[in-house]
Amino acid sequence: MALFLLLLLVLSFPSTNAEWPPSPDYWPSSKFRPMSFHYAFKSLWGFNHQSLDQNALTIWLDRTSGSGFKSNRPFRSGYFGASIKVHPGYTAGVITAFYLSNSEVHPGFHDEVDIEFLGTTFGKPYTLQTNVYVRGSGDGKIIGREMKFHLWFDPTQNFHHYAIFWSPKEIIFLVDDVPIRRYPRKSAETFPLRPMWVYGSIWDASSWATEDGKYKADYNYQPFVAKFTGFKAGGCSAYSSPRCRPISVSSFRSGGLTGQQYRAMRWVQRYHMVYDYCKDPKRNHGLTPECWN
Repeated sequence: MALFLLLLLVLSFPSTNAEWPPSPDYWPSSKFRPMSFHYAFKSLWGFNHQSLDQNALTIWLDRTSGSGFKSNRPFRSGYFGASIKVHPGYTAGVITAFYLSNSEVHPGFHDEVDIEFLGTTFGKPYTLQTNVYVRGSGDGKIIGREMKFHLWFDPTQNFHHYAIFWSPKEIIFLVDDVPIRRYPRKSAETFPLRPMWVYGSIWDASSWATEDGKYKADYNYQPFVAKFTGFKAGGCSAYSSPRCRPISVSSFRSGGLTGQQYRAMRWVQRYHMVYDYCKDPKRNHGLTPECWN
């Protein structure tokens, strides 16, 4: 009888580490209509490693090339999202990325905001890496602004929506409208302010992508395929009027996150974050405002 009551108690109070995050109670992706790939983007490289079918773009990597695309317009703020499905199985060394950058205009001194799927080996989950570069600093051994997550679902099975929100005062990374990270502006020196384009790509990063380069891309498993659809973007382009008002990803017109969005973000960071540069003693946090609190 005591065992039965104990079992009843366990079933009545589920674990706080639920399978899915708390609802953010606000769905910014629903505020934007899907965009035609041809209208919003252009192929950048690996043209023969791309195919477009009903506005679903497939790009792939084999031993001859990877592939990438780029938005037609640069932006100075906005919401940028895409629904993505990544390759299953052995993908060590392979990066599938969706990101903002101005590297072609400012080579060696560029800004960049990344969502990157780091390839993996059999039986291990994908790692979703988020990162911020500011004027060329951000990916080195000393500074670095990486936060890494193992998602609460398998990103190879279905499309999920990944987005970057960039305003003059904050960057927010979202997965299926759930905020997973907020990078605040605390000074002009630590925040990207120059116009950036939207990019997507798949490429070989064997030197560092999987367990710091321990496992390399194995082209016995080629081609490595990534699928993108549901492209969404809105905000102020670099050509917009100076009066263009930055959008928001919460119910607050002034920006920021609601209390419920913060709760959802804290849940993700508590249960699914696997690396936080703020807790890495080898990193210099003097130029990384997320760590100052």
